[in-house]
Amino acid sequence: QVQLVESGGGLVQAGGSLRLSCTASGRTFSSFIMGWFRQAPGKEREFVASITRSGGSTDYADSVKGRFTISRDNAKNTVYLQMNSLKPEDTAVYYCGRSTRVRLSRDSSEYDYWGQGTQVTVSS
Repeated sequence: QVQLVESGGGLVQAGGSLRLSCTASGRTFSSFIMGWFRQAPGKEREFVASITRSGGSTDYADSVKGRFTISRDNAKNTVYLQMNSLKPEDTAVYYCGRSTRVRLSRDSSEYDYWGQGTQVTVSS
């Protein structure tokens, strides 16, 4: 059983920033590509960002490119999502996931473990 725990969500005004964290249990965190997804009410879960095992490569959805930054600290078993210039459209529950693949993926079905989610609400 792998456990992922997100934190850092909250209520922020448009234009503000939040930093999300996802901490994983176990000793093999560095062996996995990690990703962030989000889900707004009534909508499907959508890809936000992903990062390779060493952090050398990243991928971002067009909607967040230039505003969000994914990073990881393998010594702390933690992946981060720095969110700047937040917009009301960013309001969603944000989930971190562990990928089963060896290449970066935007497909949620290729992630096998998920955190409980953290709510991000951006007010106008």
